[in-house]
Amino acid sequence: MLSHAPNLAEQINNWEFVELWVDLIVFPPRLLMLVGDKHGKSYIYDPVEKYKLIFSGSTYEEAHSWLLEDEYERVDGRLLAEDVV
Repeated sequence: MLSHAPNLAEQINNWEFVELWVDLIVFPPRLLMLVGDKHGKSYIYDPVEKYKLIFSGSTYEEAHSWLLEDEYERVDGRLLAEDVV
């Protein structure tokens, strides 16, 4: 499956957590994936667009603000890399 996600595959060894964000205003709802790495950087990917990178921030707060500006809401929970091993 990662063959469809070249940008995500580059980050896979450095990821720390993943959050899902949803835009409930549109139908069907649009889902985005926020990936935080071990260096504090955050990336937003669109799984529908073959995990296309749509935003990159030097901090979690930048990515968080970007999602809130576009009225996305975080799905409860966060997947941590340490829990996947």
